[in-house]
Amino acid sequence: MNTDMTTGIAETARRGGREFLAMALPASRARTLALLDAYAATLGDSLTVPCSPQINPPRWEAGHVGWFQDYWIARNQQRANGTACNPEHERPVGRLPQADALYNSSSVAHSTRWQLHLPDLAATRAYLAEGLEETLSLLATTPETDAALYFFRLALFHEDMHGEAGIYMAQALDIPLSDVLLAAAVPLPETRLLVVPAGQWTLGWSGNGFAFDNELAPHAVAMPTFAIDSEVVSWRRYLPFVEETGAATPRYLRRHAGHWQQRVFGQWQDLAIDTAATHLSWKEAEAWCRWAGRRLPSEAEWEMAARSRPDFRWGQVWEWTASRFLAYPGFAAHPYRDYSAPWFGDRYVLRGASRATSPRLAHPCYRNYFTPERNDLHNGFRSCAI
Repeated sequence: MNTDMTTGIAETARRGGREFLAMALPASRARTLALLDAYAATLGDSLTVPCSPQINPPRWEAGHVGWFQDYWIARNQQRANGTACNPEHERPVGRLPQADALYNSSSVAHSTRWQLHLPDLAATRAYLAEGLEETLSLLATTPETDAALYFFRLALFHEDMHGEAGIYMAQALDIPLSDVLLAAAVPLPETRLLVVPAGQWTLGWSGNGFAFDNELAPHAVAMPTFAIDSEVVSWRRYLPFVEETGAATPRYLRRHAGHWQQRVFGQWQDLAIDTAATHLSWKEAEAWCRWAGRRLPSEAEWEMAARSRPDFRWGQVWEWTASRFLAYPGFAAHPYRDYSAPWFGDRYVLRGASRATSPRLAHPCYRNYFTPERNDLHNGFRSCAI
């Protein structure tokens, strides 16, 4: 990934006005619909999948995307207030009267989503189409201010996130996807050690435009000198750890006829050994570092290197850090209260982006966060010298 170009796209997305959003929202929806097509081609229109803690029923996932946009834009009587919106204000019912009981992720427990009487695929598509049409109509008359555009940007990024979830869910379910939905894995250049001198770093998002609440408030951090890899860890660097220690074989990998193979959307293929090691848990990343005499970077080290060193390359995998997902000093929850605050403490921060991430989301300030056992995403890591 060309990280300079990607960061430029993400900066534009965070500050994009009506014209940008009028193009980006349908583009994100097109990926949602393409994923629905791929799922239906394999699973049939029922889109039935086994219950799992790492995925959602595909019809629920698509309906939730439509509900979220409807809830925070068309039904939001205070959307012009931006982050000052009171999320508890009374809303009109909307086009699908039972939508809150079906799709509100804050109140519909994950384990119950397989038992819900969801609209069928055709009705789900209609719900998505009608919602997007109304969103774009409202957008056309929205003032060009950060407050007025806040929920349009939030809905865009939310759908981009769920588009990526649809891709790693397809990997888990052996559903073939077209190449246009996932960027190709590329061989990594030789890793170099980048020495970043000590200094004061401002961690977090600064300036105007859109920011996620957990990126705020920006604050100064005193940084000692550190040395960090220019590239993420490749399979060539990772697999000797497995072979020498007897560590568990990474997810989606196997040894076959003396060679490593990787299962990619249901098909076994020879492993490209010089590509980024991926589908690794935090525990696997940390164990490799101990074996190699290295350590995971803190998220402050990662962000400082990513924003100050043009030879620091990122964007092939989400990168585990040593940092717990915690609030920055001065944190204040935005109206979507459940985005960050409920998850502080028990998760680790991942930085960067993966091949499945929309370039609109791939910003060096963005904080992803998952529990340490998760290995279903396109997640890997890089290391620091001790």
